[in-house]
Amino acid sequence: MSSTAKSLAGKRIYSLLDENSFVEIGGCVTARNTDFNLSEKETPADGVITGYGVIDGSLVYVYSQDASVLNGSIGEMHAKKIVHLYDLAMKTGAPVIGLIDCAGFRLQEATDALNAFGEIYTKQVMASGVIPQITGIFGNCGGGLAVVPALTDFTFMEKDKARLFVNSPNALEGNDGSKCDTSSAQYQSQNAGLVDVLGSEEEILAQMRQLVSMLPSNYEDNSAYTECSDDLNRVCPEMANCVGDTSIALSQIADNNEFFEVKAEYAKDMVTGFIRLNGATVGCVANRSEIYNEEGEKTESFDNVLSARGCKKAAQFVKFCDAFEIPVLTLTNVKGYKATKCSEANMARNAAELTNAFISATIPKVNVIIGEAFGSAYLTMNSKSTGADMVYAWPSAQIGMMDAKLAAKIMYAGSDVQTINEKAAEYAMLQSSALSAAKRGYVDTIIEPLDTRKYVIGAFEMLFTKRENRPDKKHGTV
Repeated sequence: MSSTAKSLAGKRIYSLLDENSFVEIGGCVTARNTDFNLSEKETPADGVITGYGVIDGSLVYVYSQDASVLNGSIGEMHAKKIVHLYDLAMKTGAPVIGLIDCAGFRLQEATDALNAFGEIYTKQVMASGVIPQITGIFGNCGGGLAVVPALTDFTFMEKDKARLFVNSPNALEGNDGSKCDTSSAQYQSQNAGLVDVLGSEEEILAQMRQLVSMLPSNYEDNSAYTECSDDLNRVCPEMANCVGDTSIALSQIADNNEFFEVKAEYAKDMVTGFIRLNGATVGCVANRSEIYNEEGEKTESFDNVLSARGCKKAAQFVKFCDAFEIPVLTLTNVKGYKATKCSEANMARNAAELTNAFISATIPKVNVIIGEAFGSAYLTMNSKSTGADMVYAWPSAQIGMMDAKLAAKIMYAGSDVQTINEKAAEYAMLQSSALSAAKRGYVDTIIEPLDTRKYVIGAFEMLFTKRENRPDKKHGTV
């Protein structure tokens, strides 16, 4: 085994990639700067191992920072190696995976390191929407380096030892790490929403492999399919019971019941992730009002409303799917917007961002209304009028302006209880039922919950060759 493989940084690469597939690039590069006695220190590979290999046979480029070399700090040549890797990845159309364990900028190299670091940012922005970018954080990722995972598409973080921060907890006025560790994996996943997946080092490397196997290699890759071994007409008898926890519903309809959830700890009222349908990857966005553990016990519950965080989470996900031509399936069960002072500060802006994301996306979009679909919150969740190509509804779905009883109370204010109940029932039948929406063309087909899988598979197969022209412009501003 080479010296590269013996280092912790090298072992991470070897664990990530298919066996014996890694080829190192720039292994002889060392620091060029000689200031502050830097020439007296050995800097093998200048603290970062770069190269390429394969995951399940697909080409990927990887860099892994070596904390044993000047604490993994980023100098001029360290950054140039990463920039060169990005150049190769964009030329060949393959993902870049960065494994972070770094003390930050190398102070001895000052402006040379600063300039080179800016070049990393530039390459990340140029690569955005061209190739998938994935970051794994195993040690420190602080200061300007914290921008790197934020510029990538997905971030994995070791749950115990890794630290992600712009300013360390102790540098925040009135705070310290023992009071609120803003650099912890838990904070960055639950509060900041920057981290997609938490776990041990072994777990997140395995999950990185799983995610890469589901994603296209680049925005033009139309061969990201696997042979489906599941029954395309398989019924899902438990679907009707999954209205609350839609992560379970998505796993029910997925090929072989496999669902890869992202940002699971952030905005739990909104589910985002990937499944395969007939071997093709599909992005999923779903409202959630309940969470169940593996033992089937309910652990959390929420109102079925849109939150500001949930909208932000879903909007980012839809934009990624649209950039890489990944179709999107939505499961809708929403009656309005979250009504709190904190949520109100960002609600309109974030709801607009999600609405814009769905309307702007030219990918195939299918919506299944599994519960309530009321008011403009429904429009934000990929309605027929905001871009859904196909809309299905379960027979029990309610679609309309608002809850029927509330509508009756407004229209017949001051009436007795019996009148309100009668008018509410009438309103529900004439204006809020799945059938009334289907009669008006707002729902394409009413389907039984257990048949959801075969209907959405059929819809995406029909939409496979979808093409859509949009007004010519540089880009939107929302």
